[in-house]
Amino acid sequence: MFEDRSKRTELSEIGEFGLIDLISKNTELLNSSTIKGIGDDCAVLDAGHQKVLISTDLLVEGVHFDLTYTPLKHLGYKAVAVNLSDIAAMNAIPQQITVSLALSNRFSIEAVEELYKGIHLACKKHKVDLVGGDTTSSQKGLIISITAIGYASDDQIVYRNGAKEHDLICVSGDLGGAYVGLLSLQQEKSEFVANPDMQPELDGKEYILERQLKPEPRTDIVLELQKLGIKPSAMMDISDGLGSELKHICKQSGVGCTIYEEKIPIFQQTWDIARKFDLDPTTCALNGGEDYELVFTIKQSDYERIKTLNDVHVIGHITNEESGLTLITKNGVSAPIKAQGWDGLK
Repeated sequence: MFEDRSKRTELSEIGEFGLIDLISKNTELLNSSTIKGIGDDCAVLDAGHQKVLISTDLLVEGVHFDLTYTPLKHLGYKAVAVNLSDIAAMNAIPQQITVSLALSNRFSIEAVEELYKGIHLACKKHKVDLVGGDTTSSQKGLIISITAIGYASDDQIVYRNGAKEHDLICVSGDLGGAYVGLLSLQQEKSEFVANPDMQPELDGKEYILERQLKPEPRTDIVLELQKLGIKPSAMMDISDGLGSELKHICKQSGVGCTIYEEKIPIFQQTWDIARKFDLDPTTCALNGGEDYELVFTIKQSDYERIKTLNDVHVIGHITNEESGLTLITKNGVSAPIKAQGWDGLK
């Protein structure tokens, strides 16, 4: 009935990767309709002529968002977007979501309406139906749980475990902006706490703030790849940082990788403001997280077609497992990639 504290192991000792391994190792799939369970961006279920993809994420106040600088409308939009991104990461297009909320008594009807303005806006933009959910009370703060549902044929779905040696590694968009945007918002909050009469200085930071407050799922990239007839061999969305996602892909595919610092796409505003924080922009791109871009691998024979996409960048290639995960710096130095992305267990 009570926990034996003499055998207690802190979650921080194993981290996020270790917790996933712990949960999944004793999880047994009992139904033939379950194609894929724990271990990828989505679960995959057999629905006859199509496969159903399902993903659920939690957003917890004080852990994933701070309402001091996050407008409720933006929060609603982002909550939907980050879940749709998981469906895109499986090379599919989302079609439905459910939304569940736990609310404390400090939230008014008007606050809930504002949150749902963002939810409805995201649904409309990405052609997704809100089909249900749940509400309950919370002792403190706001908790949002969204489940996204998509559909795909069996031969269309892309998992994390398909990367092969010599495959090219690609990323969409640019990286590091969401993290630098978060740092800018946190800095403004600190200055506001010290001086409530201060006015926020956000000019020249519009791009990185949008990357943090209003990310977009890259379903457009999925559609472009399908038009070109390119099916990635492995794919993920970048929620915990490029380094963390590459570690997932390499571990599940049984491979290593080499990426090149000069090839990592970083927007100029991200670069400039990272430097103002005395941060290495490449470190922000590797470990910052919340960009919700796609990282994926393709066959070398697909290069001529992929290079026609302006918002996709080839940053490296897959190697054998023994080579590990390696970054070649702009100075030509080889350094191991260490996944230092978000870990909420610390």
